[in-house]
Amino acid sequence: MKTVEEDKNQRLLLKLGLVIVGMFGFGFLMVPIYDVFCDVTGLNGKTGTLETSEAREFSIDFDRWVTVEFVAATNQGLAWDFEPTVVRMKVHPGQLNAASYRVSNKTGRVVVGQAIPSVMPGVASKYFKKTECFCFTKQVMQAGETREMPLRFVIEPGLPDSVHTVSLGYTFFDVTNTAKSQAGNNNQGG
Repeated sequence: MKTVEEDKNQRLLLKLGLVIVGMFGFGFLMVPIYDVFCDVTGLNGKTGTLETSEAREFSIDFDRWVTVEFVAATNQGLAWDFEPTVVRMKVHPGQLNAASYRVSNKTGRVVVGQAIPSVMPGVASKYFKKTECFCFTKQVMQAGETREMPLRFVIEPGLPDSVHTVSLGYTFFDVTNTAKSQAGNNNQGG
């Protein structure tokens, strides 16, 4: 016959087991939930890429203007100054455009950063194509280094007429430790 203490322990084990199963399920569902969240809100709108030659094949809609706003942020703990050199520009759909961002490493050490883009409204991300972007690669910044990073893009002429303003934002994350561990794994051979 079970004692009251054994019964309580068994219920506690059952509850802990359910918590573990729930945490596993939540972790498993995070990526699909995040993708749905991004689709609904437009956050981290994934922009497409294409070659410059492909971008030049679009017919330019000279009768339409779209305002592109540039936004910059750094993740908490990243001691970089990061800003667009131009906050806003008007562009014609189909026209290849150039902009840039300026970044400064304010630390006394080498830092590796990775920029993650987002486009608002979310529907615009399907039509915003980059031919050149600093977000394609990790940025290794020396202590105290400042640089200007180019961005070349085109907004496809198929952008819905209801969209008059597109915001392109980048958030830089410190990936120094990740870059070091990947370099270490690559040097181990096999």
